[in-house]
Amino acid sequence: MIKKLILIITLLFVFLGMTACENNEIYDKNRYEAEFIELFDTFTKIVGYSENEDEFKIYAQYIYDGLGEYHKLYDIYNDYDGINNIKMINDNAGIKPVKVDQKIIDMLVFSKNMYDITDGKTNVAFGSVLEIWHEYRTKGIDDPENAKLPPIEDLQEAAKHTDINNVIIDTEKSTVYLSDPLMSLDVGSIAKGYATEQISKLIMEKGMDSGILSVGGNVRAINNNKKTNKPWSVGIQNPDSESEEPILKLVNLDNASMVSSGDYERYYSVDGKRYNHIINPQTLFPAEKFTAVTVVCRDSGLADALSTAIYCMDFEEGYKMLETIEDTEAMWIFKDKSIKYSKNFESLIKE
Repeated sequence: MIKKLILIITLLFVFLGMTACENNEIYDKNRYEAEFIELFDTFTKIVGYSENEDEFKIYAQYIYDGLGEYHKLYDIYNDYDGINNIKMINDNAGIKPVKVDQKIIDMLVFSKNMYDITDGKTNVAFGSVLEIWHEYRTKGIDDPENAKLPPIEDLQEAAKHTDINNVIIDTEKSTVYLSDPLMSLDVGSIAKGYATEQISKLIMEKGMDSGILSVGGNVRAINNNKKTNKPWSVGIQNPDSESEEPILKLVNLDNASMVSSGDYERYYSVDGKRYNHIINPQTLFPAEKFTAVTVVCRDSGLADALSTAIYCMDFEEGYKMLETIEDTEAMWIFKDKSIKYSKNFESLIKE
């Protein structure tokens, strides 16, 4: 039995949370599933083909162990014995550099690149502002009648400590130092997608050649569906909870990733208005131009970072940015339920 891993071996077709697969695929003795819930504070599901159940369990264990390691390294709330993680970096802001695992160095280097690509819309140094929103959102959820918005003065003051240039990465010494003592890292806009991508690469190196990994909605297709020799069909969740159709569109994924950002899952309400968790770095308030944005590209870390950034941009700005990034497409759902696509997104939609 895999430690802490809830393993489900099934012979039924897969509905991967948001995922729908080939309708004619009702029974397949080489198709297996596994799921667990505690890592990255979200639900993870694995679907894949293996020669037998034991082989699939080995793959599932690699994924579980790998995600567990990334979860601890990228955690901003908890300490772990023998691990210098993101929280440790934050705790030593303005004090000293912290020697960290290469997985943190690589993720932060990637994050700085994403900052440049998104013109600062995805900023892992935005923790001081996000911490305030997290506190007010948590209190608002626990006590809805007394829910409040953060004072803009507090947010503006915190925003003075979000300069990503003050994140000093020494790749030779493998250290990270926050030179501003009042700044903090929050890697929520990148870490889950980045970890999903790295684990997908690992599991392919270990021999898994066909599957789907979904980490809290960060979906990564490992090659295509080897049973049908077609792309995996992955559903985009309908953000309209009152709709009778839970899936809005089916998207074909072949060795690619899909990530959605929206206002329909993590939010709290103040005076009858909902405030989501995606904070626009320009306004310092939740972005509210769209209901949801979905990004499809090869790399899950890139998809995660872009979905957050585009959600904070005007449609025209996001569309223009995507045109500069190869093999990347997006779908925007507006507040009036209308939908717009990037140039080639519709070619990915399953008829």
